[in-house]
Amino acid sequence: MAPLHRYLVSFVLLVLLVCLINGSVGILATKVDVRITNGFEDLSDINVQCKSGDDDLGPHLLGFQEFFEFNFEPNFQGTTLFYCRFWWGNESHYYDIYDQKRDGGRCSDYCWWWVKPDGPCLLNQKVGVYDVCEKWNPSQQGSERHILPF
Repeated sequence: MAPLHRYLVSFVLLVLLVCLINGSVGILATKVDVRITNGFEDLSDINVQCKSGDDDLGPHLLGFQEFFEFNFEPNFQGTTLFYCRFWWGNESHYYDIYDQKRDGGRCSDYCWWWVKPDGPCLLNQKVGVYDVCEKWNPSQQGSERHILPF
């Protein structure tokens, strides 16, 4: 029986190591809270619609400083992806609002975004300021990984 116990312990440790490398701790993973806030200082309303491979969170209209918030548990494989379309006036842009490979280490419990016309800025949890600014995805369809059309 002792060798079987040793193999079981080794297997559990291997699974935990793989999860840590993928940016997730699998069954120990906590929920991630994503908040998207309208930061358009000209007081324009923006529309936002977010999706994943499994979920369509529907369209939301946000006034200045209003936010849309959702949470989820990242998957065991480390491949969780939520992408959003943002549109206002004649503009339309896409952004991967949560990519587990990118965000698993930088916003493990909450990813709060301040959206501006030139792109979203992530809340820097160390200093409490939205200073990690990103550009919109380069194409109108967003990431090549998107499997649901808008």
